[in-house]
Amino acid sequence: MNDAPNEPDQPPVRPQGDEPATRETLWTIIGRMGPAAYLAAAWTFMPALLGFTLLANMGPVSGWLESQGSLGMPIYIAAFVLSAGLGLLPTYAQATLGGFAFGVVGGFGAALAGFTGASLVGYAVARLVARARVEAEIERHRKAKAVRDALVGSGWWRTLGIVTLVRVPPNSPFALTNLALSAAETRVVPFVAGTAIGMAPRTLAAAVIGSQISDWATAKKPLWLVATGVVVTLLVAGVIAIIAQRAIEKVTRGAEAPEGVGTA
Repeated sequence: MNDAPNEPDQPPVRPQGDEPATRETLWTIIGRMGPAAYLAAAWTFMPALLGFTLLANMGPVSGWLESQGSLGMPIYIAAFVLSAGLGLLPTYAQATLGGFAFGVVGGFGAALAGFTGASLVGYAVARLVARARVEAEIERHRKAKAVRDALVGSGWWRTLGIVTLVRVPPNSPFALTNLALSAAETRVVPFVAGTAIGMAPRTLAAAVIGSQISDWATAKKPLWLVATGVVVTLLVAGVIAIIAQRAIEKVTRGAEAPEGVGTA
């Protein structure tokens, strides 16, 4: 007869990736992100800082482009692709420059081509620098993974819709959006297509505004564009929040279900 005392019940081992987020500080997560965090910081502040430089020199820059004749537009597109793709300049200022230098139709087409090419450059840079770190961080947290899968991991058309949605607001940060979508393993075809579709309205608006500017010293962003940006941003944030909340609730219900429930 075995008289050894029964061992007390051991608490269930929490699977890796389910640790409560409250046990970690923001700085701990940033430290794990490494180069991805540095890239995010650079792509947050650099476009704004260099954008003011471009706005201050918009007249001379547009005059130089016009002086290049038929080469002006290809030069503009190439510069747009590199500067926006590397997170150096804001897309709004460059699209406005396109409208000023080439008119509404030419400026819109050139700027949209620049957006599309720049998104591919940003996508490639983000995958090289940030993808592994961001993916590892997402895998550590079930809820973050569920939200990522619900947004960009649930089918081609859904991914296209989400990318289009986040690109629509006029004040959507282009470089940071490239970083977030690329690092979250968004497929490249819906990424590019959603970028072109979602950014078309704001690009056209910027080209129209640029074509109507005669004096850069007094040029201001129209109030209607600012108001539209705020409203659209709130709507997009609301839709994404609803999708994210449903994904989190689904994960939470799965964790709370008794063993064997809902399984084949």
